Amino acid sequence: MKRVTLKSEITHPHKRLQHLAGRYLLPFLFSDFPNEEILIADSKKPYLKDETYHFSISHCGNFAAAIVSKTQRVGIDIEIFTDKVFKVKEKFLNKEERDFAEKYQNNQPLFTTLWCAKEAIFKWYSFGKVDFKNNILLQPFIFNDDGVIDTIFKKENKSISLITKFKLFENLSLAWIAV
Repeated sequence: MKRVTLKSEITHPHKRLQHLAGRYLLPFLFSDFPNEEILIADSKKPYLKDETYHFSISHCGNFAAAIVSKTQRVGIDIEIFTDKVFKVKEKFLNKEERDFAEKYQNNQPLFTTLWCAKEAIFKWYSFGKVDFKNNILLQPFIFNDDGVIDTIFKKENKSISLITKFKLFENLSLAWIAV
């Protein structure tokens, strides 16, 4: 196993553990993953200069997740269910998405999954400056413990059709994209 590097500016013990946990997972996905070469973009996305691998890391509470690909951009997000998602829904969901979600009567796992899906797409895009309400459009879907969300990513007069996958666990949601 390769050594996992830690950024010295991370001083909070739990944040340090989260930082290490995400990077610790990468060599399990590809044994030759070069953790020591990870750089951070202005958008806060970690990347490799030579793009040998495309990867994304997420952590929340005591959980961490990672996704890696040699051929395509990826994004992943993991979130614990909390009521906080209801307080910010106006900021990340457009009217059509809110109408869809409210049919599920303020279902905390659903709203968390919608947030995770948008965050995973934001990480996939990786260039920052994304309006979650207007650039990431989630289409209605059947909500259960795992599934897919047809998604349209609109940026700079271009539209890209994407498939965002998700899985629910006891108290958290995981969403990822690989395109």
